Amino acid sequence: MKKTGEIAMPILVALSPENEARLAAEATLRGIAPEQYAGKLLDDALTPPSTTKLTSEGLRAMLKEVGEGWENRPTLPTSAFTRDSF
Repeated sequence: MKKTGEIAMPILVALSPENEARLAAEATLRGIAPEQYAGKLLDDALTPPSTTKLTSEGLRAMLKEVGEGWENRPTLPTSAFTRDSF
């Protein structure tokens, strides 16, 4: 995301209605605006992979970020998962 002192570059992206809905839904799960979530996705995609080793603190932070929003997802019974559903 934008760091203090950096200038943002506004862009316009044409999304299909389906992807626009997916973007909005994922942003809502994370409690942020769709524009912020789209910016985070772009930042993540454009940031080169780190050449440093992952520390245990870094791993905890990464896992915490991955887990954010999962509490708002529906809980499905195991019977909902069948071979055909995948």
